[in-house]
This record gives sequence, C-alpha cells and structure tokens, in this order.
Amino acid sequence: MKLKQLEGLLGGLTQFPAPKVHPAAAAAASRLSFPSPVRFWEGGQGKSGGASHLFAFGRRCLVQVELEQYPTGPHIASRMLFTAENSFDDITGKVVADFGCGCGTLAVASALLDAEHVIGIDIDPQSLELAQENADDLELDIDLIWSDIKNLNLKGFHIDTVVMNPPFGTRKKGADMEFLSMGLKVASQAVYSLHKTSTREHIKKAALRDFNAIRAEVLCELRYDLPQSYKFHKKKEVDIAVDLWRFVPNAPRSS
Repeated sequence: MKLKQLEGLLGGLTQFPAPKVHPAAAAAASRLSFPSPVRFWEGGQGKSGGASHLFAFGRRCLVQVELEQYPTGPHIASRMLFTAENSFDDITGKVVADFGCGCGTLAVASALLDAEHVIGIDIDPQSLELAQENADDLELDIDLIWSDIKNLNLKGFHIDTVVMNPPFGTRKKGADMEFLSMGLKVASQAVYSLHKTSTREHIKKAALRDFNAIRAEVLCELRYDLPQSYKFHKKKEVDIAVDLWRFVPNAPRSS
C-alpha cells in the first residue's frame, strides 16, 4: 500500500468527541454512556484464556483527563507505520500491539499494512468502542483488550512489534515511561513510539539504562498539532515537536 493511500484511509476514521471533560472536572472525570455493543478481551487475557466478553456499554463509564487522550493524526500515523514496515520490515506478517490504542489509528494502520495479527489495548471502554467501529468500517480483524498498561497480561500472545502514541506525562508524571517500559518487556522485535522532543535525552537514557533496550534511535522529528480538547486548554491548537523513536529490546522472546 502506498503512503498517500494509507494516510487517506486513516483520515476517514472516527476520532474522539470533544471536549471530553466538564469545566469543573480537570482533576476528576466526566461520565459518558455508550449505546452499542463491542467485544473485547478483559484484563489482558487472550483467546487462549477464553476471557472474551460482550459489553453493551449501556452502563456509564469514566473518561479521565489524566489519560491525555489525543488522537494520532493520519499524517503522523501513516508515516510512523509506513516507516516501520518499509525501512525495517516490522509490520507485514508480524503480530503488532497498539498500546493505548485510543480510536485505533495505529492498530488500523498495522492491519492495513497486512500485519498477521493486531491487538489494541486501552483502559478506556469508549476508546475501544471507537476502535471496533473503525476496524469494522474497513472490514479489518483487530483484537481489543481492556486493560491498564501497568497491569497488562499478554500471556498466550507472542508480540513482535509494539506501536504507540503514549501520554506525554504532562498530567501524570512518568506515564510515558510506564508505556515504554511495558513495551520493551512485551515486544520481541521493536517498539515504535512518539515522545516530546524536549525529553529526548531522558527517553534515551531510560530506555538503554533502565528498560534494557539495546538500541534507541530517533528516526525523525515531527510536528504534532495538538487540538483544543479540554477546557483547560487556552489555545485552539498547539504545535508540539515530537520524536518518532525505534527501540530494540535486549533479547527476542520465543513464542
């Protein structure tokens, strides 16, 4: 698939509604309800564990500002996955996990690039519903797991590549490091992740020193157009410099 074709398909995905947070809820949560059912794995137990559940989402669930839920735009997402495949052969025919998948942009891109198996993981049920809708619209088969990254259990899955646009850690300090640490524990081949350029040295030191990566490389610097998504945002849009990283874990894991 050509880059522009991939970007065009990703541009048609349903994104998060905005704004998502009540004016008085900067440190709390807004309550949303969801009408349609979606099937996903709970707590990270895969198909081998048989823990598949169909949730109707008539119940109400919490959406928290601390999750830093911002969509990964089609321009960045397409180039991130296109680079992972065309420069490193890390997507096609591989098992790919999208950490903090949100509405499923990176997971969908992986499936469009013919990943063998795609898994999207998120703590927010509404995000999983949107990801399921986006996958269904394009007739793609993506497994979804409802789990906090810190408590993720992927027993029964062999993951080749992790892709993610993690929280920047501006609302919850260290959130980005939790994602990176787990990604390097899970992936056998590579981790692709977006991080603020201003944290470049910190990210590299943590990956190599603390998370046992054998390689940490910035592939390119990108401009992330952060939309006004929450009430505490004062500007309509902010342009943030972000690095696209490729991390290589210390040792491949056997399936």
